[in-house]
Amino acid sequence: MTKHTQPLAEVFGHIISDKSKKAVRYRSHRLCPFNNKVPNCTKDKAKNPLAVCSVFHDGAPAITCPIRFREDWLITDGAASFFFGDGTAWSSLTEVRLNDANGKSAGNVDVVLVAYDDNGKIFDFGALEIQAVYISGNVRDPFEYYMKNPKGRAQMDWSNRPNYPRPDYLSSSRKRLAPQLLYKGGILHSWHKKTAVAMNKSFFETLPRLKTVSKSKADISWLIYDLQLVKEEGQERFKLTKTDEVFTEFEPALISITTASPGNIDDFIKLLQEKLDEQLESPPNNKIIEKPF
Repeated sequence: MTKHTQPLAEVFGHIISDKSKKAVRYRSHRLCPFNNKVPNCTKDKAKNPLAVCSVFHDGAPAITCPIRFREDWLITDGAASFFFGDGTAWSSLTEVRLNDANGKSAGNVDVVLVAYDDNGKIFDFGALEIQAVYISGNVRDPFEYYMKNPKGRAQMDWSNRPNYPRPDYLSSSRKRLAPQLLYKGGILHSWHKKTAVAMNKSFFETLPRLKTVSKSKADISWLIYDLQLVKEEGQERFKLTKTDEVFTEFEPALISITTASPGNIDDFIKLLQEKLDEQLESPPNNKIIEKPF
């Protein structure tokens, strides 16, 4: 396993050591090669994008930008095979607003795949959610440091800098994945529509063990991808590759993801006792003032 002394795996869609004309052009013009809504990268800030597609963690790249999953639109192929039968004509729509019964937004669905007949009329659909991973620490500092001199700083050492950025899988599942399934997934499930979730292999491996079912009985398809290092025209790059597909029912999966594993109750009581002892031993902060009758 390769040990990296800096966190950046891909910037503007290219390995940071890539000195090809294409990579230089993408960096200089701030372009995104992964089917963003506009040609440029718009992550974080449109005028000053944080164009880090993936970061290294335990020697492997972890995807931090949801647009990174759009490479060649492979994720829609995987979702369509779960939603529809063979030979179905389908198309994909991005960022579709989903409302609840009161007309209030439950959020945008990342990609909605629609199946249509010979007259172009929709007769079925499914929702594809893309789950990149949150970052703990500061990833903008090493990104901006690198961008000031990409050629000379591709081998930079960031290992002793404060707030070294790392994937935060726990926050990603609790603050994004679980709410997505609870609100948007709950509406779709009530309509008897299927959901596909595209995510990084390293992220999926941090989730609780999910009870699997056959494809025909599943409500959710977990599309699991990894970034594999390949060489094309003499230049190394990371290629999005599906490594697995896991099928689950909706409610058991939601319960597994949203239910915390309980710790030891004795440890919690010990903590309570320590806090109580501190409170009893410390002098009172406020004096009791007796009011006259």
